[in-house]
Amino acid sequence: MRRGTMRTTNQRHWMSTGMAAIALIATCALAPRAHAQNDRMTPIAAPAQPGAIELKTGALPGVTAPEAWHSQYGSVFARNVTVATLTPFLPDPAKATGAAIVVAPGGGFRTLSMQNEGWDVARALADRGVAAFVLKYRLNQTPQDMAAFERSMREMFSGAARPPRPAPDAAITGLAPQIADARAAFALIRRRAKEWRIDPERIGMIGFSAGAMLTMATTLAGEEAKPAFIGNIYGPLASMTVPAAAPPMFAALAADDPLFGNSGFGLIENWRAAKRPVEFHLYEQGGHGFGMYKKDTTSTGWFGAFADWLRMHGFLQAARP
Repeated sequence: MRRGTMRTTNQRHWMSTGMAAIALIATCALAPRAHAQNDRMTPIAAPAQPGAIELKTGALPGVTAPEAWHSQYGSVFARNVTVATLTPFLPDPAKATGAAIVVAPGGGFRTLSMQNEGWDVARALADRGVAAFVLKYRLNQTPQDMAAFERSMREMFSGAARPPRPAPDAAITGLAPQIADARAAFALIRRRAKEWRIDPERIGMIGFSAGAMLTMATTLAGEEAKPAFIGNIYGPLASMTVPAAAPPMFAALAADDPLFGNSGFGLIENWRAAKRPVEFHLYEQGGHGFGMYKKDTTSTGWFGAFADWLRMHGFLQAARP
C-alpha cells in the first residue's frame, strides 16, 4: 500500500512540474530560428484531413469556441479542438512491419502542431513500414478571435496572465480528457488491427512537448493502453517512479531548450535504475519545438536516431509468424 502511495505522489509531482512549465509557453511559440520570419499567426480554413476517425470520447464539456486553424513558421496548427480524432498513415503493404505508433503533437495543451509534430512525423514513420496514427486530442479553450488569442499568448509570456502553479491533483485532473483520448486511440487501433495489418502487441506512442507529457501520462495512468515502446521528444524529464514492466523509452532534448534544458534528467536515471531500456539524446542546440523542421543543428538528426532505435528493438522488421 505504501509503495502505491509513493508512486502516486511521484507521478503527481512529475505531472505538476511539467504542467507548470508547459502552461507558460506553448510549443507553437518556440519556433526554429530559420522560420522566425514566418512567426505571425495567420488564420486558415480547416485543412482536409482524409481518413480522420472521430474518437468516441465526446465533445469537451463547457466549450464555446469552435475548432480553428492557423499557419505559423511555415507550418499548420489547430486550436480549440473539442472533438478528438485519429488519422491513420498506413505503410505500403510491401514495407509494413506490423508495428504501429500513436503520434501526439505538442502545443502546451492550447494548440496542436499538427504538421511539424504530427503529419510529417507519421509520413516518415509509414515510409519505414510503421503504421502511424496522428492523435488530435482535445485542448484547453483559447479566445476564438485570433487577435485576442495572440494577446493572451503575449500576456502569458509577459507573466501578466501567468497561472499559479497547479496543485498535484489539479494537474492530473486537468489531463483527464487527453488521457481518455489516448486510451481511445489505442483501443481503436487494436479493434481494427487485423484490417490495418497491425500486431496489437506492437503499438507504441511518441509525443512532443505537451504530447510527450501525454505519452508519459498514458503510460502511467492509461493502464489498458500499455504502449509497447514510447518516445519522449523535448518533454519534461523530471524524476518519477517507473511503473512495473515499463516499456523501452527513447528521449531527445536540446541543451538550450528554454523549458526543460536545465531541469535535470531524473526520468532517464529512474528508467536506468529500474533496469528498463532507455536511450537518451541530449543535443547541444535545437531549442524547443524543433520536430521535423530542417535546422543547422544536430537536433535535426533525432528522427534518424529514433528510427535506428526502433530497428534495434525489432520494430522495423516484420514479426516472425
